Amino acid sequence: MNGLIMAGQLLLGLSLLVILHELGHFLAARAFGIKVEKFYLFFDAWGFKLFSFKKGDVEYGVGWLPLGGYVKIAGMIDESMDTEQLAQPAQPWEFRSKPAWQRLIVMLGGIIVNVIVGIIIFWMLTFKYGETFTPNSAVVNGIQVGKVASDIGLKNGDKILAINGNKVIRFEELKSSKVLMGNTMLTVIRGDKTIEIKVPDDFLNKVADGKSLFAEPRLKTIVDSLMAGYGAEKAGIKVGDKITAVDGIPVNYQDEVKPLALKKKGKNIAVSVNRNGQPLQFNVKVDTSGAIGFYGHFNEIQRKTINYGFFAALPVGANMAWSTFTDNAKGIGKMITGKVSARNISSPIGIAKVYGSTFDWVKFWTLTGLISMALAFMNLLPIPGLDGGHVVFLLIEMVQRKPVSEKVLEKAQIAGFVILISLMVFAFGNDILKIFGK
Repeated sequence: MNGLIMAGQLLLGLSLLVILHELGHFLAARAFGIKVEKFYLFFDAWGFKLFSFKKGDVEYGVGWLPLGGYVKIAGMIDESMDTEQLAQPAQPWEFRSKPAWQRLIVMLGGIIVNVIVGIIIFWMLTFKYGETFTPNSAVVNGIQVGKVASDIGLKNGDKILAINGNKVIRFEELKSSKVLMGNTMLTVIRGDKTIEIKVPDDFLNKVADGKSLFAEPRLKTIVDSLMAGYGAEKAGIKVGDKITAVDGIPVNYQDEVKPLALKKKGKNIAVSVNRNGQPLQFNVKVDTSGAIGFYGHFNEIQRKTINYGFFAALPVGANMAWSTFTDNAKGIGKMITGKVSARNISSPIGIAKVYGSTFDWVKFWTLTGLISMALAFMNLLPIPGLDGGHVVFLLIEMVQRKPVSEKVLEKAQIAGFVILISLMVFAFGNDILKIFGK
């Protein structure tokens, strides 16, 4: 059932975005009097399709191959590779008969729509829910670090004041592209000293591997909830208890409990608590993973929400969308230069896992907005077969004042198709290997 929910969310989100993307091409073509022969969600490869109907001159349908969608524009070298049509004399309603600037707008239509959709989604989310964040000033106990943060020199209890000299206002900035993209300097207070810690250029590789969290606000050892069947619950520890010592060693923060419990995996350990001012001690069984079975009080850090009016939310949403677009550009740039591993490329399998096994409208629309901006960027890449590839050839035509030969376009389209299929196979391979832990 969990897999079906993940697949359903993925199918719904991508289908909406693909239809709207192709609608951008469709509307732009029709605006310039260009004939559109097909409008398909998914590909009807080798002529197979789930269903179709015809309205006017256009055949609308759903193909069987769920790798995107397309509009077949008359007189254009595209996925259909309809060379027979191109062998005939050009007609005034064909793509190839129109001025280069009109064809350029048609090819950019899908990208423009994806950008607009992304902005609208983030705009509406901001208008309805506002911006909720953790003020950095509220993180009074500093941070609790994961392995990737520890590896670069951060420690539990550190307080991060600035990123590249700019004061941190929102704690979430530490998990944004400002830091994750690397090549960043953090200003840190440790005890009574102020130090500088360099985030390396390849930091995104380590974070993307998902081996551990980067950093979270450091929380005290107040029990917020208990894991059913684990040692803490069985021993009699209750919600609201404050753990004061583990195995006789005083503790104040959650990150101090785990290392002590790990030393007694599969054994019993003494856990001291304070319950309404009364000291108590329990003999708690530690499971084989080193867990005693309690969750900390995550509401200990007070978050803040800023609400916006309808129009005031627009620039905030647009900035979120633009940040997503530029983050994609930075990530691809680092991948090209070898600073980020290509193992981070995800297929629909990886995207489905991000959507998750429970349906939440806010998460669904947030991820769909992120994917819309990612699709806009990816389609702008100058790869033949993508919109960006067509744009490159149109720009060459506008500069040299004559079209690129159809033979060159045909060969480029085939080469682009091979590149895209190879990338898709590589992405699926990545996600399949991740499932098996490799």
